[in-house]
Amino acid sequence: MSMSYQLAQSNDLPKLSAFVNRAYRGDTARQGWTHEADLLDGTRVEASLLAEELARGVSLVMAYDSDELLGCYHFEMKEAYTAYVGMITVDPLKQGGGLGKKLLENAFARARSSGAQLIKLTVMSDRHELIAYYERRGFKLTGTEFTFDPSDSRYGLPKRDLVLLEMSKNL
Repeated sequence: MSMSYQLAQSNDLPKLSAFVNRAYRGDTARQGWTHEADLLDGTRVEASLLAEELARGVSLVMAYDSDELLGCYHFEMKEAYTAYVGMITVDPLKQGGGLGKKLLENAFARARSSGAQLIKLTVMSDRHELIAYYERRGFKLTGTEFTFDPSDSRYGLPKRDLVLLEMSKNL
């Protein structure tokens, strides 16, 4: 499999939001191991929110094999030497084959080329297997926590109170 990467444009956003929602929410998401279907209802992300992110300079990176969308991630520089990666998504039917690792490696390379020395992400505290996955890739919990804000339903409707944990990795 040969992956190529491209930055999302505004005409990609409906397809990208549908891809992310299928991977994170509902019964189709349960075919993979990274879903949030047991924690939140509703959508993971709406195209309108992705458009806002593009407008503020966020990179939405899409990974393809030929013309098949296999994965994506959100990338942005937060501070002079700190990058943030999020919305790391792999097609549920393709999970477990190393695609997530390739997405992270691409994000690390993008961060380094942008001058970052540190990369951060957040993960829900309930997602112990995902925290362990990121730890195996060199991330460490920073001790910083954020309460999931249920007031913006464009990120989903939490089934209970959720806490996001910050993780970071030196590049």
